[in-house]
Amino acid sequence: MKKIISWVLRNIPRPVLQLITPVVMFFVRIFYTGNKVECTVCSSTYSSFLPYGRLTPRQNALCPNCLSLERHRLIILYLKNKTDFFTPGKQVLHIAPEHCFLKSFEALHKDGYITGDLYSPLAKVKMDVHAIPFPDNKFDVVFCNHVLEHVTDDRLAVREIRRVLKPGGFAILQSPADYRVEKTYEDPSITDPLEREKAFGQNDHMRLFGRDYGQRLGESGLRIDQYEVAKELSKEQIERYRLDKGEILYCCVK
Repeated sequence: MKKIISWVLRNIPRPVLQLITPVVMFFVRIFYTGNKVECTVCSSTYSSFLPYGRLTPRQNALCPNCLSLERHRLIILYLKNKTDFFTPGKQVLHIAPEHCFLKSFEALHKDGYITGDLYSPLAKVKMDVHAIPFPDNKFDVVFCNHVLEHVTDDRLAVREIRRVLKPGGFAILQSPADYRVEKTYEDPSITDPLEREKAFGQNDHMRLFGRDYGQRLGESGLRIDQYEVAKELSKEQIERYRLDKGEILYCCVK
């Protein structure tokens, strides 16, 4: 299964995957019946989650029902425990929307929930995060997860997110980061796809963030609150929900 998933992620375009994966998972999940792990997004339980990852798939990562990964299950816990996001009627911008959140977020916030992306078939608005087509101070919440490693200018993108946030609003901006290194690594001279994959984790990544990721986000003028999984949650919760105990969630407040 790990080899199959790795091949699929590396060879099938993401927009196609976003359309076909829910159909495939409808049949796959019957083989994972159980109660050992629980998804915080859809509340389903299974004997385990599926493996997921491009190069070395992580065991027990992908919910076969809603397609949540570790970061999504963490985000839901944070939103429930630390914010008022689940109060209906907020203005929400979801950049590069994740399948696992779409239905519930739209049901909650209705017309106030706007999805945007350049390529995703799941998005309502075609938009470039470098030039967000909305006025200043419009949104209570912005989600932009695993996007900033792909864009040409991540600092400009974060400034745009700050611009469209209302005062007091917040953004969840998760990106893959290597906390073993101090500073974000960028090298535009690396153009070979295989070399880019080795350097940055994927051939379509522009950079690999390091421990300076929070500082880099804060250069926009946003206040950065860090929520560390290992410090905030019990070992039992981390195991039950299959979270990455080393992950840090960045809540960026205007």
